[in-house]
Amino acid sequence: MKISKDDYQDILEYLVRKREEGEEFVAFLSEPYPLNKEDLSTFPTQYEAQEFCYEMSTDVDNYDYLAIRSAYRTMTQAVENNDLMIEREGIVDVSLMVAMYYQQLETEQLNNNQNSKIMNQKNFEYLRDQVKYTGFGEGLENDLKQKIEEGKPEFKLQYQTQYGNDSVSATLNFSQSKQSDMYFFNSYQASLQKENSAEKMEQSFYINKGSNITLKEAYNLMDGRSVNKDLTNKEGQVYNAWVQMDFKQSDDNGNFKLKHYHQNYGYDLEATLSKHPIKELSNDDFKASLLDSLKKGNRQSATFLQNDTEQKQYIEANPQFKTINIYDSGMQRLDNRQAKTERQSEGESNSVKQDSKKERQTPAEDDGPEIPKAANKRRKKQAQSM
Repeated sequence: MKISKDDYQDILEYLVRKREEGEEFVAFLSEPYPLNKEDLSTFPTQYEAQEFCYEMSTDVDNYDYLAIRSAYRTMTQAVENNDLMIEREGIVDVSLMVAMYYQQLETEQLNNNQNSKIMNQKNFEYLRDQVKYTGFGEGLENDLKQKIEEGKPEFKLQYQTQYGNDSVSATLNFSQSKQSDMYFFNSYQASLQKENSAEKMEQSFYINKGSNITLKEAYNLMDGRSVNKDLTNKEGQVYNAWVQMDFKQSDDNGNFKLKHYHQNYGYDLEATLSKHPIKELSNDDFKASLLDSLKKGNRQSATFLQNDTEQKQYIEANPQFKTINIYDSGMQRLDNRQAKTERQSEGESNSVKQDSKKERQTPAEDDGPEIPKAANKRRKKQAQSM
């Protein structure tokens, strides 16, 4: 739940008042933009909040919920202790604050060796949420709880899913702290098996506070696309960058290295999209959804307006060449010549309509060379059938 820092006190008081009225959970749209009171829905039971989130969520919009008591308790503590405040460019991430605050409480209680059973439960809840928000859903809860109760120094969980006709499996790695009984979610190894392929590609992704590569983002990276993330450097400073796999280089552990295109690299996704006759750009809500999807690394459908007709095509961000890649309805990549012809045709159409401008052509620099497929760069033989 992200809110404007200017609305912080107002929303805090609103949550306190709602709990006094008998409401226990608050549901909201998970997006990078700040929400106000009108965007929040409150419920007396967890079931009602879960049902609301399930019914409201779509392929583009994802709804989530928090316990109101946890939210306003954390927000109150952050007013007194600014170290708990997680804020960037005037936007406060309340959901992350709640997770970090309760993680801190758990650590303090563990260090005091008090009530280990309660702390194991808290540790489980934190890891459960961390696993969920990293894209593995809620299906691993029982296995996670059982592994924690076993008390072994390390354990792994297995997960498998499908994205279209591609199979993705993952091994989640957990380890116990040497100073306490607390467990940490350290990393996961993702394996991608493309349709009609007997080979698979593997890559490890490490868990970082507040900037995890989700499983869907990992799939997009392994499939050759780029993802926009807020990352944290060694000094704890947050920065924004586009991340892309370098299929020509791998590290000592066999993982492909990641290329980072920082803010000063000069890739402006919104400005790049504006060079194309995309219908969704004329509506602020549709444009925001389109930008958000592309930043997650998705290949997203878009409606192109050409000669007074609408044509469904697919696009993906290409920060390396400061452009977008465009595909037709059959998922065939449009090369530079096709893209140039389409934009030229659109420019001529607009010129005729305006009747006062000279005929013009849009430069064809918006489509860079296609990124080599990972399958042709480095594959590991599949050890067993998916």
